[in-house]
Amino acid sequence: MEQDTTKTQYRIEHDLLGEKEVPNAAYYGIQTMRALENFPITGVPLAHHPSFIRAFAQVKFAAAEANKELGLVEEKIAEAIKQACRNIIDDQLHDQFVVDMIQGGAGTSTNMNANEVIANHALELLGREKGEYEFCHPNNHVNCSQSTNDAYPSALKIAIIQSNIALTEELDGLIQAFRSKAEEFKDVIKMGRTQLQDAVPITLGQEFEAYSVTLEEEIERLGQTAELFLELNMGGTAVGTGINTKSGYRRIVIEQLRAITGFPVTRALNLVESTQDTGAFIMYSSALKRLSVKLSKICNDLRLLSSGPRTGLNEINLPKVQPGSSIMPGKVNPVIPEVMNQITYKVIGNDLTVTLAAEAGQLQLNVMFPVIAQSLGESIEMLIKGMSILKSRCIEGITANKDRCRELVENSIGLVTVLVPELGYEVCSNLARQALVENKGIYELVLEKELLSQENLNSFLSLESMVGPLID
Repeated sequence: MEQDTTKTQYRIEHDLLGEKEVPNAAYYGIQTMRALENFPITGVPLAHHPSFIRAFAQVKFAAAEANKELGLVEEKIAEAIKQACRNIIDDQLHDQFVVDMIQGGAGTSTNMNANEVIANHALELLGREKGEYEFCHPNNHVNCSQSTNDAYPSALKIAIIQSNIALTEELDGLIQAFRSKAEEFKDVIKMGRTQLQDAVPITLGQEFEAYSVTLEEEIERLGQTAELFLELNMGGTAVGTGINTKSGYRRIVIEQLRAITGFPVTRALNLVESTQDTGAFIMYSSALKRLSVKLSKICNDLRLLSSGPRTGLNEINLPKVQPGSSIMPGKVNPVIPEVMNQITYKVIGNDLTVTLAAEAGQLQLNVMFPVIAQSLGESIEMLIKGMSILKSRCIEGITANKDRCRELVENSIGLVTVLVPELGYEVCSNLARQALVENKGIYELVLEKELLSQENLNSFLSLESMVGPLID
């Protein structure tokens, strides 16, 4: 007779829809099981976003302390909940956060996944079995004085603040890499271009310094928008009225969140407004998009400047990181700028998703928080990884083709621009036209027409004098 192992492999849990078997080894419970069945959407679970999990644990820790101080949760249970939260903050049990990032229900499945994992781990710490919820309940104890509608957005805001620190640190590293190259290339004269046409000379160093400056602006922008997330609606519960909370809870939970996160979070002035508002997420997503547009433009430039090697601009060399073709021997492609371009397209698309999700809010709640969380989390993670690879596998290894840069300057019709103050626009236009028709250089034609002496011409066309004003 075959042995029935069901009792040892599963435990039975129940909710308002009935009973369900839950694996005994699982720290999550019945509501998480239902979410796994209902939302097999992206295949990307909460576990892929550790900052979000840690932030959720911080929210639950703060709530447990507030509930203990107010006598709403027995001290022994509250301390077990807090220890369970500490362990999750220390990256334990993250594999138990299994629900898909995108889900219906305004994030209720995420909140319950957290509640169940914390409750079952707390039970373990109390010497009880998983599922013995009479001793520590996911709703009655872990979720006490909370709703998904204040816990979820508060955790998401804290997670973004934390992630923004990592993002701006990576961005700063990329900026420094560009700045280092700017110093390295400060004496490399090359042709500047507008509308993909020859313009006037510039140094390769000036070109790379401009990249560092334009990206540096984004650190400030990201910081400014991330500060909007310091305002939380904790204590608002379902719609912002604070139903099922006790006097003093709002103050204590915010104090505890300040202590455990290290961030100067504050309670929103109007919790009803804050519960339904998603304006901060729109602003931050827009900042990510702005950074992405700049990164993509820079990567487009790198691909152009390194094009060739024989038939393109070929002013710089990108590091060769892999063969570029399955059919063309010797071909090497600018794959790192290409992948960065693709990352930025995803971020730009995610910004539209966040915008549409924010617009979809109705009455007292926006139920589209999960796709906002997934989109922002994906954008931040991809940008961090992309900028790291761009810095280490591309920017730091770029070299300049100095002779090629100088050759293009000396043969460019754009040199005529520097003679306009001396010879006038009409004369210089005719020189440029004649140089193109007769395939001659500007230098040669000026001497041929005796428009300037060789000494004066050399002074005007000194390449080093053409990359900035003579007097500051």
